[in-house]
Amino acid sequence: MNRLSAAAEQTFWGYLGCRIVSADERAGRIVISLDVKPHHLNLLGIIHGGVLSSLLDNAMGLAVMLARPEEKAVTTNLNVHFVSSLREGTLLVTAEVVHQSRRMITCTGSIHGDGGQLTAMGTGSFRVI
Repeated sequence: MNRLSAAAEQTFWGYLGCRIVSADERAGRIVISLDVKPHHLNLLGIIHGGVLSSLLDNAMGLAVMLARPEEKAVTTNLNVHFVSSLREGTLLVTAEVVHQSRRMITCTGSIHGDGGQLTAMGTGSFRVI
């Protein structure tokens, strides 16, 4: 995972400022974090929905990579529920694989703020290519 994180540093992952907190390969579960910066906010001064969606997609994609390390997969569907708004702090994103078949993998994810407040949750479907 550290090698993957280092390779991703020059991609959108690095631009966002994501970090891996923990990874459980057997469970297909990962936790990533993001320290909120001004460029993560929208004009209302709250974290942009696109940032939250990207965090969920990144975390669930990593969970897929943990579950199927020898295969490649792409997101085919991302469903996001914006529950509450946040303006600052560190976000913790947890994602895990909940179902997989030969060609499709389904994940869930959630984003919490510093105080444990749920800000967004979602599901994602990934096609093994």
